[in-house]
Amino acid sequence: MATPRKTPKASGKKTTSKTKSQAKPTAWVRVPDENEVPEDVRVLFGKFKEKTGFIPNVARNFALTPEHFLRWFRYYDYLMRNEGQSHLTRKEREMIAVVVSSANECEYCLASHSAYLREIAGDPVLPDVLAANYRRAHLTPREHALLEFAHQITVDSAVMSSADVQMLRAIGLSDEAIFEAAQVAAMFNFTNRIANAMGWVPNEEYYYQHRDKK
Repeated sequence: MATPRKTPKASGKKTTSKTKSQAKPTAWVRVPDENEVPEDVRVLFGKFKEKTGFIPNVARNFALTPEHFLRWFRYYDYLMRNEGQSHLTRKEREMIAVVVSSANECEYCLASHSAYLREIAGDPVLPDVLAANYRRAHLTPREHALLEFAHQITVDSAVMSSADVQMLRAIGLSDEAIFEAAQVAAMFNFTNRIANAMGWVPNEEYYYQHRDKK
């Protein structure tokens, strides 16, 4: 006669949310804990939390090499957030970010910069159209020319010529603005490639932000 199996007794311990759902990895390489990074990186993390309520995964992931992260962020922040000395609008820079990130199929930058563009433009539709096919978006001639220039830098910069620069001059862009547009496109080609190669996962918050039309 078979011996009946004993039903295990319940431990009485409640399963915590941490046990039920472990944090998902945000990169294919090690991501340092907050207590591992230098003080200046922790200060920057604190500023992110204060401004947005969370630390962007790009910061956590890039902080694996803290000095590289800090140097990259200073350049990125000045290029994308500076208003006083920029020759492009913040909207134009974010549009370039979205179009370049779409061409490179970069999940991280496409999610984060679509959210930023939705906020700046007050338009929840524009980033999605740019990501699908920027030539179908309702753009000004200046915006269209900038995005054509950024896309060409991304897909085949080796075939570019002075005619590409002249096209932008013809619609009134200064050489400084053209150079800035090239830097923004190059910044996202650089970051897109790191994010794709390291498997960086965007914060889920980006997908929900600024979906209501202003």
